[in-house]
Formats: sequence, structure tokens, C-alpha cells
Amino acid sequence: MQQDKGSFPDDFLWGGAVSACQTEGGWNVNGKGASIADCMALGDKEEGRKCFPSLDKKYIYPSHYGNHFYEHYEEDIKLFAEAGFRCFRMSVAWTRIFPTGEEETPNQAGLDYYRSVFETCRKYKIEPIVTILHYDLPLALAMKYEGWSNPKLIPLYEKYAKTIIDEYADLVVYWIPFNEINCLTLPLGTVFGGGIIEKEGCNILPEQDDMERRYRCLHHQFLAAAWVSAYAHEKYPHIRVGTMIAYYCTYPYSCRPEDVRMAQEHHKIHNLFCLDVRLKGKYPWYMKKFFRKNKISITCSKEEEELLQKGTADFCGFSYYFSNCISGQQGLESSMGNLMVGVKNPYLKQSEWGWQIDAEGLRIALNELYGRYEVPLMVLENGLGARDHIENGKIQDTYRIAYLKEHINAVKEALEDGADVKAYTAWGCIDLVGVSTGEMDKRYGIIYVDFDNKGNGSGKRIPKESYYWYRQVIESGGKESLSYERKR
Repeated sequence: MQQDKGSFPDDFLWGGAVSACQTEGGWNVNGKGASIADCMALGDKEEGRKCFPSLDKKYIYPSHYGNHFYEHYEEDIKLFAEAGFRCFRMSVAWTRIFPTGEEETPNQAGLDYYRSVFETCRKYKIEPIVTILHYDLPLALAMKYEGWSNPKLIPLYEKYAKTIIDEYADLVVYWIPFNEINCLTLPLGTVFGGGIIEKEGCNILPEQDDMERRYRCLHHQFLAAAWVSAYAHEKYPHIRVGTMIAYYCTYPYSCRPEDVRMAQEHHKIHNLFCLDVRLKGKYPWYMKKFFRKNKISITCSKEEEELLQKGTADFCGFSYYFSNCISGQQGLESSMGNLMVGVKNPYLKQSEWGWQIDAEGLRIALNELYGRYEVPLMVLENGLGARDHIENGKIQDTYRIAYLKEHINAVKEALEDGADVKAYTAWGCIDLVGVSTGEMDKRYGIIYVDFDNKGNGSGKRIPKESYYWYRQVIESGGKESLSYERKR
């Protein structure tokens, strides 16, 4: 599409993003089964969450209530529409459709619920972007099969994916098989991405890492995702199946060649590897040495190689929040945000939760990814987790406006550079429970929800100052992201 230099296309998809396990609540109603998220206890930034194979009543489980989107979805989507959203990224809870993951027939109440959600989106001309699995594997599958380490999960996932794609092909064009599939390249992905829970319970950041098992989980997810792409392309030509990673922006701490090489290796393994498989359709050359060095035995059969090649993704989505540095030098000050540990960058400011705020890194990511793959890009998660305070019934979150403004301008600059960016969805557009700690206090939303960390509160929705700012950004096609004066 023709566009002014640096402007957003007329059909740019502005919106917001959430996940089922962080918003819906209603964890055991209308036939829904338990997921691994339902057994993750509340933690905080000092002490992370724990995950259990069954519920222990002495703990609080934030996914049991979320922000009550399950009951409030019509009100919430109406608020999104009034902000001008053109798209809404959300996920389907596998356990609402197949409570244990092994049922022969789907739960009709679950199918009806999501049809109503998608129809409400369409009513307001909001394009759903749907994640098939977002950190909420059925608990029964996690415990019976040791999560994604077992290839028996592949046909069960395919049955689930086929069911919802067939059911909603008239309502949903954009599908994402797995949220942040590359999380399994790091220990933090063991529980969230791999669905592996020790029988005695475990921390979400495991004390003992099994790298072979993680990459086996990832291999099985590659095959499942490729199947989704191949199936959708064959049966529904209008559907687009993407891939999505968490983009770990990591700079060399210094110009020492060793630091530069470490940053390059980190980038290849933790960012490019998963995208190379899903967008190029094969394991990249550099992983052979990595697997050999780490004694990982992952091989592709001829049939699997053909499936990966046939089932490539149509677009590249990613989350982006902050950047880190990496170095082989000892004794440097560290930084930790969202369970990611790195070296502190002296040129960046840091948030309360350890994020090193770096909008320029988003522009770098967009240029890097478009230059390598030349497929449409979507910024599917970006936002600031911070404490909000109500004063006289209002939330003046100027800090969030500043964060979003800088990052939206980075998208604008990437468009000017020539990158094909199709969408920007602000993460946690309505307050939700955080995945790394389970806290509500770490708020992302442009819409405030009156619940505390323990799920107490009225549930009232209150647009923040950032809501009105974002509405003006969308109305102006991004032109008002540089300056802001609220229109009364």
C-alpha cells in the first residue's frame, strides 16, 4: 500500500492484546478443565511463582479469577471499540474446548463462548488475532505425558487446533499456534511453554534445567505448528497462520570481540532459531554445532522435514518490552526483568520490575526481522508494567504514555526504514494478572480494573489517561504519538 514516508498505512491494525489464562477467570465453570496456569500460585518480584500438580488451598491462584473477562467480555470489547481498536489479540483456552485434552468431542459451552466473543469483536469491526495455546496446557496432559516432551501431545493439539479453526474460520483470519514459542530455548520456558511440572511441584524458573528435554518439547511444537499452517492453507486459503517469539534484544556490553560474539550467539539461538524453522521451513545450520556442544539429540525424519517445509508461517509476530546486555566479563552489575537476566546497560533507565526501557531496540528488531525474512511483521506485545494509583477517580499514567509513545514512534521509524509492519497490539490493554509473578499490581492496561493481587475488588473498569491518549493516536493514524493534549 502507498503511504507517506514514515506514516502508518490506512489499514494498519491498531489494538491490544491479552491471554485467556490472565484475564478470563471462570476457571472451572461450564465444563472447563484445569490448565497448568490454574495451578500457578501468586508470587511477587522477590519470590517467583510456584506451580503444583494439584491445588493446595494455602496458596492463591490468580488465573482462577483473572480480571473476570469471562463475564465482562462484552463491556470490555465495547471499551476497546470506543478506543478505536481495529484488532484484538487474545487466546482460546484449550481446556474450555477439551477439558482434559483427550475428549473425543469438544465442550459445546466452550465453543459457544468463543463464538460469542468473536462475534462481539466483529460487531465492532475489530479483527481477532487468536493464539491457539498461550501458556495454559491442560493440566491432565502435563501430568500424564510430561508435557510437550512427549510426541503424543502432537495429535491431541492438532485435534484441538482443527476444531477451533473449523469452528471459527468465518470469524478469525489470523492465527498463532504458540505464544512466544522461543521461550523453550531458555529454562524459563520449561513450565510455561513446555508444560513440565514436577510431581512434587516446582518453581516456574526450575532449579535444575534439562536442556535436552526443553528442545525436545520445542521440536514437537515446531511439528504441531507446521501442521496448523499446512492444514489451514489447504482448507481455508483466506486464513493466515503466523509465528510468534519473545524478542530478546541483547547488546554486547562492550566492543570486546568476545562480547560481540556472545551477543551474536544469543541472538541466533534465542531469537532467530525458532523463526528460521517456522519461516524458512528447516533447522538452521548453526544449530548442529549447538546441539552437538550441549549433547542434545534432535533429529528430523524425512516426513518431518517435509512437514516443516510445507507448513511455514505467513507472518512474524513478536513481543518486545526491554533490552539487556551480555558479556563474558565478571563482576558486572546485573539486571533482571520478566525472569530474563542480563548485564545492566549504563545508558538506559530501569523500571521497578527491572526492565531496561529501550524503544530504539524495537526499531532495531523490526529492521532485523524484515531484512532477514521479508514477511509481514506484527508487534503483538508491548507495554509497561507499573503500579497505578487512583486520585479523584482518575489514573494519570503519564509514565505509560511516555513508554507507549516512544515505542509507537519506533514502529513509525521502522516503517520509514522500509519494514512491512502490519499491526501493533499493546499488551495487557486492560489490567490483567502478570504471568511471571501473578500480580495485578504490575498493571499494563490503558483500562484500570478494580481488583487487587488476591482478586478482591469491585471489578469496575476505569479508562486511564493512556486510554484517551491511545484513542487519539489511533484516530490520527499515529500522527499524534509525538505530542499529546487530551481532547475534552
